[in-house]
Amino acid sequence: MSESTFSATAEVTATPSGDEAELRRIAIHLAETAAAHVRARRPEVFGPGGARVAGDVQTKGHPTDPVTVVDTETEDLIRRLLTELRPDDPILGEEGGGSLSGGGSDTVHWVVDPIDGTVNFLYGIPGYAVSVAAVRGGRPVAGAVVDVARAATYSAALGLGAQRVDADGAVEQLQCTPVGSVSMALVATGFAYGTRRRAEQAAIIAEVLPGIRDIRRLGAAALDLCFVAAGRVDAYFEHGLNAWDWAAGALIATEAGAVVTVPAATSPGAAGELVVAAAPGIAGELMDLLTRAGATDPIPDA
Repeated sequence: MSESTFSATAEVTATPSGDEAELRRIAIHLAETAAAHVRARRPEVFGPGGARVAGDVQTKGHPTDPVTVVDTETEDLIRRLLTELRPDDPILGEEGGGSLSGGGSDTVHWVVDPIDGTVNFLYGIPGYAVSVAAVRGGRPVAGAVVDVARAATYSAALGLGAQRVDADGAVEQLQCTPVGSVSMALVATGFAYGTRRRAEQAAIIAEVLPGIRDIRRLGAAALDLCFVAAGRVDAYFEHGLNAWDWAAGALIATEAGAVVTVPAATSPGAAGELVVAAAPGIAGELMDLLTRAGATDPIPDA
């Protein structure tokens, strides 16, 4: 990945077509309805003390990568609602699959992560989200991410900015931080479930950490991207995300002024490509640091 690619935002932007506000409204409705379901179901499934019930948790891909009955229930709920609201739109979901191919250039595909941060959800750590994005031509044009535990909704539409609405109805127009030196940057990241990729990520962190203020590992990519948008962290990078992990959050970060680079929406997480979002004042400097640390090359899953 070259610095010129990093500095461009073509990967997560497109030309507005006029329906972005309505798609945003639908994304918010879907994400908030699903988040309410997740919030209600957690104590029912796991109990008030957070105990995990045998049979309600399975794994996929890696033994440490869980999926719960609430993940599948929630995606099914979103799919049912979309079938009612926009029956002709294809859906790509983390649990139910689907594709971003097919249809013409004007076709809207919905990209859904029913619970981003399932490990946090499983353990009762308040850092998990529902993410819903409308994607046209392989690029997100509207999206919403709901921080379930805090009942806060982050949303954006192409060309219309990004905002957060708190549980009490307070509205914040999002803008990433004015930080001007990467040495003062608080940087979020994440780690894979596969041991080989995780080892390489750890080696990269060892190279990056001396050059920044500090590292945060929050455990939910969609929220990491929203935190860049809200100025709660200055930047975020991670290898191996799927489109459902980044589609809504990347648009929210971009609309808040961040410089964002993502792989093609059709690129699978197993390919290990890099996602980066950074406040504009440190974007180039951060990429230089990541390049020196060897972070710009993909880290395939193995």
